[in-house]
Amino acid sequence: MKNPHFCLVLILLLSVEVSGQRNMHFIKTKNAKELHAFFRYTGNDAILVTGHRGGMVKGFPENSIATFENTLKHTPAFFEIDPRLTKDSVIMLLHDPTLERTTTGKGKLADYTFAELKNFRLKDAQGHVTDYPIPTLAEVIEWARGKTILNLDHKDVPLEMTAALIRKHKADGFVMLTVHNPQQASFYLEQNKNSTFSAFIRSKEEFEDYRKAGIPFTQLIAYIGPWVKPENQELYRLLNKEGAMCMISAASSYDKLKSAEERKAAYLSIARDGATIIESDYPIEVAESIRPLQQEKSPQKKFFSRK
Repeated sequence: MKNPHFCLVLILLLSVEVSGQRNMHFIKTKNAKELHAFFRYTGNDAILVTGHRGGMVKGFPENSIATFENTLKHTPAFFEIDPRLTKDSVIMLLHDPTLERTTTGKGKLADYTFAELKNFRLKDAQGHVTDYPIPTLAEVIEWARGKTILNLDHKDVPLEMTAALIRKHKADGFVMLTVHNPQQASFYLEQNKNSTFSAFIRSKEEFEDYRKAGIPFTQLIAYIGPWVKPENQELYRLLNKEGAMCMISAASSYDKLKSAEERKAAYLSIARDGATIIESDYPIEVAESIRPLQQEKSPQKKFFSRK
């Protein structure tokens, strides 16, 4: 006979898990075509929020599934993350080449095997040790399926390995790639013509480089820099005309402001400037700040779901 107390505990645990999932805001893109549609500029778009390394909240370390889930409890968002390569060629998530700032380890991640790295735990932004291990990119990709979109920054992982992993997991419908130049984008397109990019396009000259290289603007978002400035207006005009959304990242700029009130004013200024994507270490703050400016009806809304 089954232990009734055990059954009750199991039911309670399952209820908590289901309840947690139901309190999350998901972005669901089933394939590359839908991913391209989600990021297509129309002029009536939602202002999209992306968590830089997932977000910075006490108790939640950057580049961790726990942090992604915490953000999704408050707002639909996608995430910029940082793949790095271990000594035995496993792709894991870590922003710095060294372990000290964000983990309990010391030295370079590349000097450790995957098995050795399992012994370390992640730290939050205040340096507090958590119970969370360093995740692999593969497990984060499988976690993200049906929940959100991942934007893979380029660190030390060869482009070939990144393309192969996306292909292996059939993840081009919700995984995009940061590219720093048209040559990187061209390489990925040779591997998969449906690739989606977060492209560094910070000037008219860089815009022309992508155009001349034949990179489809309908398959990218454009990172135009960290500041609101007059020069942005020309980039909005050029890129929006091609169907591409523009992103300003506050991570290295306005996120450094000391008070929440100052940051809120800055996030609003980004949205009013014309950017349709805001990247931030504080995605929850951004979402709350820009709520009054959100379009009631936008093409992106059909990809949002609540569970």
